[in-house]
Amino acid sequence: MTQLRTDWTVEEIERLYDLPFNDLLFKAQTIHRESFDPNEVQVSTLLSIKTGACPEDCSYCSQSARNDTGLEREKLLPLDEVLVAANRAKDSGATRFCMGAAWRNPTDKNLDKVITMVKEVKDLGLETCVTLGMLTKLQAERLADAGLDYYNHNLDTSPEFYGEVITTRSYQDRLDTLASVRGAGINVCSGGILGMGETARDRARLLQQLANLEKHPESVPINELVQVKGTPLDGTDEIDNFDFIRTIAVARIIMPKSYVRLSAGRTEMNAEMQAMCFFAGANSIFYGETLLTTDNPEEDTDMKLFNRLGIKKEGYTAQEAIA
Repeated sequence: MTQLRTDWTVEEIERLYDLPFNDLLFKAQTIHRESFDPNEVQVSTLLSIKTGACPEDCSYCSQSARNDTGLEREKLLPLDEVLVAANRAKDSGATRFCMGAAWRNPTDKNLDKVITMVKEVKDLGLETCVTLGMLTKLQAERLADAGLDYYNHNLDTSPEFYGEVITTRSYQDRLDTLASVRGAGINVCSGGILGMGETARDRARLLQQLANLEKHPESVPINELVQVKGTPLDGTDEIDNFDFIRTIAVARIIMPKSYVRLSAGRTEMNAEMQAMCFFAGANSIFYGETLLTTDNPEEDTDMKLFNRLGIKKEGYTAQEAIA
């Protein structure tokens, strides 16, 4: 069994990236099989519960108030609309329901409303995840008391490249939120975005930051930048497909027990690339037509691909997974 480590050097990670492609994927798939069913993928659904007008200046984000993307500001969704979406997600085969709000950090009043959502969604038999921006220790503890299963807070990129993408909150702010979440006993969901103009070393440094946390994140979303008109990163050179797949494989090797989520950007990936990502160790996806405000493959498209690959949804028998 592969040993869990939190002391990776960037040079070690770069050597993994530099392996011949077939050797890298073989190593990643071998490690993947030690902890996971190689033909099973965990399915989550993501809902934007509060859209637009975020005060942060993230250069990739359609929801930043500083980016002219034509996105209209919306208030926090009412509870009944959230529950309708959660029931629909459950009926379609999702086992986790994720709720995202475009805030720098939640106010206590808004957190009260989100906590009610968390409790009600859990009563449906779904795992819960939220992404609300930065949290204080007390806020994280309140979410833990409500039964929240996962908190998503991505590092996005390397510490060195981070300032080229975001200036309104620091890298340490993000690490502090992850520490508050972990300290409250909530599972950590944290990953990054590829294709923002970062270097190969930046990708290695991002994975190093994640793998060298006190405990590996339980969920590691790897996103490919979805270029949105009106954002500073629109027009950025796209990441090479093989470099993206290599990042999935390296994440699997150095975080062997984490779920590695093939996340945003799948609409730009053909079936063959997604299949290679699954072989490289990705074993989680977002299911549904949108991810917050960007497009995602339709559920029927995903199921057709799963059926072609002989993949079943986690928590379902092979026959149930086809439905």
